[in-house]
Amino acid sequence: MNPAVPRRLRSSRGENIILDVKNIVPKIKNERRVPAPRAHLGPVAARSARRALELREARHDDAVRRLVAASFALIRETGSLEPSVAAIVERAGLSNQAFYRHFHSKDELLLGVLDEGFRLLAGYLAHRVEGAADAEAKIRAWIGGVLEQALQGEVAAATRPFAVSRARLAELFPEEVAESERTLIASLRDALAGAVASGALPGADPERDASAIYTLAFGWVERKLSQREEASRAEAEHIVEFALAALRRPAAPAA
Repeated sequence: MNPAVPRRLRSSRGENIILDVKNIVPKIKNERRVPAPRAHLGPVAARSARRALELREARHDDAVRRLVAASFALIRETGSLEPSVAAIVERAGLSNQAFYRHFHSKDELLLGVLDEGFRLLAGYLAHRVEGAADAEAKIRAWIGGVLEQALQGEVAAATRPFAVSRARLAELFPEEVAESERTLIASLRDALAGAVASGALPGADPERDASAIYTLAFGWVERKLSQREEASRAEAEHIVEFALAALRRPAAPAA
């Protein structure tokens, strides 16, 4: 690849992955669990206890899926990450009591929604990276996938509530949001590690550079969406080239 000739970022519909919901079971802090069967139960009683536990777990998972799916639907329709509990439970076909059996607060549910959105986006970015031909193409694919979240009108409208609310949820749940972000960065970090190992980008630092590129790309997306600025594809391409120019630095001399 000639580094002097930037590849244009491809635009296609359906680039936004954040609101594609399937098989959702958010990992929520302090989730209430039914105690496991006591060790001294006989085999028949133990089997019955396990069946009861599995049934209760299945009901729990189904309720959580319905609540999160209802939240996604309301976010998509209203453009806000602040649907009311009443609206969520009505859409889910559940009660307020059912909601508070599974979540301590609405913010805890929204944390689960944000985490699932990040994980779906992480899978999408990993797929883009995996399909790219070489080291620089993999990095372009990851950054371009992030920037697409602000470049397309419908995609930007769907992504905006997450961009605006991420900082507030990070303040309330710093460890959980940080873990979601690490999942999102993983495919970029792996691509950078591969580029270092192959000699394509010998001066790259996979951990620190992946974090810096995440901050650059998502910072741009969040600014464009939160301030409702028009996102320019030329500006997005400049961000990609800026990041790659930094990654092409020579390796530091051995101590």
